[in-house]
Amino acid sequence: MDLTEDDWDRIHNVNARGVFFCLQGAARVMIEQGGGRIINIASVAGRGYINTSNAAYAASKGAVISLTKTAAQQLGPHNINVNAICPGVTNTPMGDAIAIVKAKEQGVSVEEARRGALETIPIRRANEPEDIAALAVFLASPGARNITAQSYNVDGGLVPC
Repeated sequence: MDLTEDDWDRIHNVNARGVFFCLQGAARVMIEQGGGRIINIASVAGRGYINTSNAAYAASKGAVISLTKTAAQQLGPHNINVNAICPGVTNTPMGDAIAIVKAKEQGVSVEEARRGALETIPIRRANEPEDIAALAVFLASPGARNITAQSYNVDGGLVPC
């Protein structure tokens, strides 16, 4: 309830608008070169993760998922695959900041908040950045040549598709 219009605009400018214009620029180059792979980074927040930091963030990541599907359909005839990765809880500075906020909201220590987050993940561990990178490498590989318009959770089973 504390989000402002400025918060909404800032979040959407980075997460939705930024992704769109980056995708558009890459697609122009890829059309000229005869094809390519675009991999967007969304989030399980865009798939309805109940513990997302805020609704504006979730909406912006939902926009990335929708953009991925539409771009894949429109760019497919140009031999361009477009997919998205939806990370869950990940050990990054952003993940650390979220843990601090959650700890304050819950009235517990940051370590307790982190443990609580891990307990909601079926495999009981957070992602490392390398977990996200591994899927990106696969999606960019020849083995993924017929995969497009998909959004893949890398979340340890946190959010069913």
